[in-house]
Amino acid sequence: MTAPTNGARTGAAIVFDNVNVSYPNGVIGLQDVSLSIAPGEMVAVVGLSGAGKSTLVRTINGLVPITSGEITVGEHRLSTARGKELRRLRSEVGMIFQSFNLAKRTTVLNNVLMGRLYYTSAFRSLLGWWKKDDVELAMQSLERVEIVNKAYTSASELSGGQQQRVAIARTLSQRPRVILADEPTASLDPPTSHVVMRDLQRINSELGITVVVNLHFLDLARRYGQRLIGLRDGRVVFDGPGAKADEKVFESIYGRSLTAEDVLDAPVVVP
Repeated sequence: MTAPTNGARTGAAIVFDNVNVSYPNGVIGLQDVSLSIAPGEMVAVVGLSGAGKSTLVRTINGLVPITSGEITVGEHRLSTARGKELRRLRSEVGMIFQSFNLAKRTTVLNNVLMGRLYYTSAFRSLLGWWKKDDVELAMQSLERVEIVNKAYTSASELSGGQQQRVAIARTLSQRPRVILADEPTASLDPPTSHVVMRDLQRINSELGITVVVNLHFLDLARRYGQRLIGLRDGRVVFDGPGAKADEKVFESIYGRSLTAEDVLDAPVVVP
């Protein structure tokens, strides 16, 4: 792994210790989850809809509160993180969403600069008085996902794949120790999905940032995840190298035989 560049921090470890999540309506999100993710590891999480993938990812930055157990991210303990400490944790944990979550009426550069809000006074951010170093960092982040030529383009003019790459650049501008990606390719076509996953893989490899991504498509998970975690009914039912997750393993995760809908690059059957 190469040394971090572009001001990146060292990736943080993530530890789940007997974590349970129960929602107010009685739905069980996670059951007795215990696992450790090493600093700089890239992990893919797979499972059926409702298996707990999004719940697991969103507990890491406190978007979903845990019912019992403990999660630590670097030196932060989720069970006690409140106020200033929780904001600090979230500044170190970038989040990439399926729906991109960009401000469509402003430029790509301004969207990426939103990743610097934790380090910028409300007065400066409201007036758009960004520090020179922050603008430079934002431009470097756009270069890393190869979309710097769109810096002064309105976000509304971008394709879905371009919007997701801007969202990745915005996360990079936080200088995160962890990147969480919640179904980042769900609304993208196959070629663009691979572009986005290669971006995340390269960021993980070059910057040493810990990456946790939940995916629906099993071939993407095997190809890009150093490690694969399979969830079923909120429980971890597989945890190992993606290369060892064969069809039998996936059937144990999904509880059924695989179909063409479970893979992104399904073979085309010619009648």
